[in-house]
Amino acid sequence: MHYNKKKIALAALPIAVMLHSASLWADQYSDAAEKWVDNEFTVSTLSKQQQLEELHWFTEAAKSFRGMEINVASETLTTHKYESQVLAKAFTEITGIKLHHDLIQEGDVIEKLQTQMQSGRNIYDAYINDSDLIGTHFRYGKVVPISDMMAGDGKDYTSPTLDLDDFIGLSFTTGPDGKLYQLPDQQFANLYWFRADWFARPDLKAKFKSIYGYDLGVPVNWSAYQDIAEFFTDKVKNLDGKRVYGHMDYGKKDPSLGWRFTDAWFSMAGAGDKGLPNGLPVDEWGIRVENCQPVGSSVSRGGATNGPAAVYATQKYVDWLSSYAPPEAQGMTFSESGPVPAQGNVAQQIFWYTAFTADMTKKGLPVVNEDGTPKWRMAPSPVGPYWEQGMKKGYQDVGSWTFMKSTPEKRRLAAWLYAQFTTSKTVSLKKTLVGLTPIRESDINSQAMTDAAPNLGGLVEFYRSPARTEWSPTGTNVPDYPKLAQLWWQYVSQAASGEATPQEALNGLAAAQDKVMGRLERAKVQPNCGPKLNEPRDEAYWLAQPGAPKAKLANEKPQGVTVAYDELLKSWQQK
Repeated sequence: MHYNKKKIALAALPIAVMLHSASLWADQYSDAAEKWVDNEFTVSTLSKQQQLEELHWFTEAAKSFRGMEINVASETLTTHKYESQVLAKAFTEITGIKLHHDLIQEGDVIEKLQTQMQSGRNIYDAYINDSDLIGTHFRYGKVVPISDMMAGDGKDYTSPTLDLDDFIGLSFTTGPDGKLYQLPDQQFANLYWFRADWFARPDLKAKFKSIYGYDLGVPVNWSAYQDIAEFFTDKVKNLDGKRVYGHMDYGKKDPSLGWRFTDAWFSMAGAGDKGLPNGLPVDEWGIRVENCQPVGSSVSRGGATNGPAAVYATQKYVDWLSSYAPPEAQGMTFSESGPVPAQGNVAQQIFWYTAFTADMTKKGLPVVNEDGTPKWRMAPSPVGPYWEQGMKKGYQDVGSWTFMKSTPEKRRLAAWLYAQFTTSKTVSLKKTLVGLTPIRESDINSQAMTDAAPNLGGLVEFYRSPARTEWSPTGTNVPDYPKLAQLWWQYVSQAASGEATPQEALNGLAAAQDKVMGRLERAKVQPNCGPKLNEPRDEAYWLAQPGAPKAKLANEKPQGVTVAYDELLKSWQQK
């Protein structure tokens, strides 16, 4: 009898131990959630209680994945450093899923993604890659659309507080089929940057007006930008004992020279068609689509890559770089040129990424006041003479979570939890304040952003304005971003170095793009809306049609137009 009692007691022991350890686990995860909310996620559009409830959902949803090691990759932006160093650790402690978030160069992200697409071998369980690949992902069918996952195997692992309607970039990550392919994780625009303190100086204002006949202010068109560039470089020359320049850019033969152009240089000039987020039927790469199928980028096929507006834009790039930028700019790459305006000798930059905001607002810089407020401001970039109302005005980078069909289901779903965690309302406002790459409407309109605005040079005002919808990433017309993007720098560099005229360089680029699209068409590798090239015909036929490609304007330098920065802000508030 005693033996049986002992046997029963021993049999019950594992259950008691399990119950005890389960409560310990629960305490461990809820304690971790409380610690992170109290010490790190101290600003949020949610109350503390709502944050803890949201994090509790992650703890519960992660139960079947506990102990797994998940690997994700992104490029090395400030926002992603925060995710890699802080959010991955928080997620691991709150869920029990060991998360490794690798930071690699942007080109390496695309290379790994391509390798995984082609080989079917799972390299990473999820990627944050630019939404510029939306056309690639939609056509190859190698990516699991977010909307399919949310309705299918990821239904039970989709946060009830995800709130997709709160994301500002979903139109950029949606395919022509209406499906959401990627989830935005961070975004930033390229805008106009200028020294507001110099533009406000009475002596410079008077001198500019006496020479050009209109007010020194934020340039609305490229004519005004060029006048201002000439003014500071050739008429002012020196300010406060420093040689100053009216323009900044870069010209080294390097992949980043390609981004300079694919990141919407032609759209700013007005080369494409009307349409948001991207021109249709011709986009800012000059690629024409018909019934969602790319039909060509050469003017002879109905494209605009080598059309008059693109040639004009490229000529301006070459002329401004040689005439108005510091001499060393010609030999610089994107990353080398980025910090130059912060050194205090550049008056304006037509094309400046808001991702540099954090670096440009550090105390002690020549472009920052003693109280921490910037001496500079950002504003919408000016547009070229071919631009028309209803066209996009510039580029917006949207790094987005992307999931491959080649990733084992369990690993993909665990990574989907992390993707939602990094974009959740519990953490997104803090992440936005760290990296300044907002993705949620609620964060942009928060009190914390209002408080930060005076130190951010116009970033908050831009993202709160209706104008922001006119800045968009590469769209769905581009059928294979990795293959086509690498052509741009090779041909643009010929124009930058003087090796070829802009027309010759762009003729080469357009032909090269058509060749790649022709190969894709023959190989039948894109089951959804793959290229189907038009037969070439006389360019005059296409130039006579409405929209892009557009015929050459008789006057490519109309009267310069500027607007006072304060008036610009008021016009946004009235919309």
